[in-house]
Amino acid sequence: MKKLLKIAGVILLILAIAITGMLIYVSTALPNVGPAPDIEIEQTAERVERGKYLATNVTVCVHCHTPQQKTVFAHPIKENMLAAGGNLYGTEEGLPGNYYAPNLTPTNLGDWTDGEIYRAITSGVNKDGRALFPIMPWPNYAQMEQEDIYSIIAYLRTLEPIENEVPASESFFPMNFIVNTMPQKAELQETTYDREDPVALGKYLITAGSCQDCHTIKEQGVDVPGMEFAGGMDFPMVDGSIVTTANITPDTNTGIGTWTEAQFIDRFKQYADSSFVFHVVNDGEFNTAMPWKNYSQMSEEELKAIYAYLRTVTPVENLVTHFTPVD
Repeated sequence: MKKLLKIAGVILLILAIAITGMLIYVSTALPNVGPAPDIEIEQTAERVERGKYLATNVTVCVHCHTPQQKTVFAHPIKENMLAAGGNLYGTEEGLPGNYYAPNLTPTNLGDWTDGEIYRAITSGVNKDGRALFPIMPWPNYAQMEQEDIYSIIAYLRTLEPIENEVPASESFFPMNFIVNTMPQKAELQETTYDREDPVALGKYLITAGSCQDCHTIKEQGVDVPGMEFAGGMDFPMVDGSIVTTANITPDTNTGIGTWTEAQFIDRFKQYADSSFVFHVVNDGEFNTAMPWKNYSQMSEEELKAIYAYLRTVTPVENLVTHFTPVD
């Protein structure tokens, strides 16, 4: 018996050493996506305009990275703090940590190279090589065309510098180790979709807009397999009520399978009138974190393409209660 206990003790010691070594490796040698590319992006008027459009209405970077008016419908941004960061995305959204959107103005990014910004957007590491949890959906941005990423960076360089100290993000155990294994070096391309194919354009826009991220229920920040686009992710409102994302699969019972193309487009375009969007929501009334004002500025061609792509995704029957008022 003593011999068996001794053997068991040795095995446990070896396992402990192996696990410790693995954790040290993961926390010190990873992530490893290589150095930031040596690029200097020319700030042409066309690039800045394209970048502003993408960052405002498709990837909605400025919505997530600007303090929001949480008591107003659809959480419009505080325009005087454009891209100054500070929004918290954390445990209330089911995430394995507390993640603060950083300041994207030149106050924070002024000493970053274009290559370092490019690497952060597409590969998931910051200037110092620290892993970024994909609440900032860099895996999706890594599927975008290189010129679109260049345009976003060109636009960010034009932002007004704003002083705003933002807390550091943190991942809880074991995600604080797992997150280091996530970043991947991106291989962006000049062209990633067929310009003549509406479904391909819709897939590109939905990927860039990270629609699946919000419209898929998650466990510890990871999509539940088989529930893509079926809704179910909860967003807490400031009064304690819960808004849950809709099922946007073509399921005819619980999704948007019965919606016509015109109904889909109208759902977005009705929010193009700022006077409709910007109204204060009283406690107990329905609000939403969906940035309708931003998406409402997309062209009808793009919205038609998104509709066309959503018609191709797998229908999932998932009845969602969109609004749960505070008790």
